[in-house]
Amino acid sequence: MRAWLRACLMGTVLGASGCGYKSLQQQDEAVKTSWSEVVSQYQRRADLISSLATSVKDLATSEQALIGATEASARSGSQPAAPAVLSDPAAFASYQALQDRLTESLHSLMGVTAAYPQLQSDANFLDLRAQLAETESRISDARTRYKEAVRTFNTTVRTFPTDVTARMFDYRPRPNLTAAGPG
Repeated sequence: MRAWLRACLMGTVLGASGCGYKSLQQQDEAVKTSWSEVVSQYQRRADLISSLATSVKDLATSEQALIGATEASARSGSQPAAPAVLSDPAAFASYQALQDRLTESLHSLMGVTAAYPQLQSDANFLDLRAQLAETESRISDARTRYKEAVRTFNTTVRTFPTDVTARMFDYRPRPNLTAAGPG
């Protein structure tokens, strides 16, 4: 009898709340999809930075410490983020800090390359630099799509009556990217 009463009460609450379960599911999937695109572009950038550091290493012998640090950052930045990062604000912040450090390393490496004219005329270096510029643009676009998906999802999760359904199915607001992140 008690289980039947609980089921009726849950049905009434869902019916009265307008449920919103379908929209929560769709928006949650949009957040996950847009996040995977961001991570994919970060991975591409890390791979390109590693290749760039290798090509610079041959010519910039006096900058080996910086190049080594950039390669290490690229290796650590190329590790994909687990989907659980979206549910853990601390892990999300840590992943973003890692990407910020990789961006700083890239800027330092590009500053070093300006001192080597023979590098500036190397076709492989120029191609890598162009690919990095394109990837940075893709990262920016992916981050924008992710921010919009999170804004939509978080608004839905926090708005009555869908917030009732969100709490029942343990949907929580997703962490968003800061404006000053990489890309």
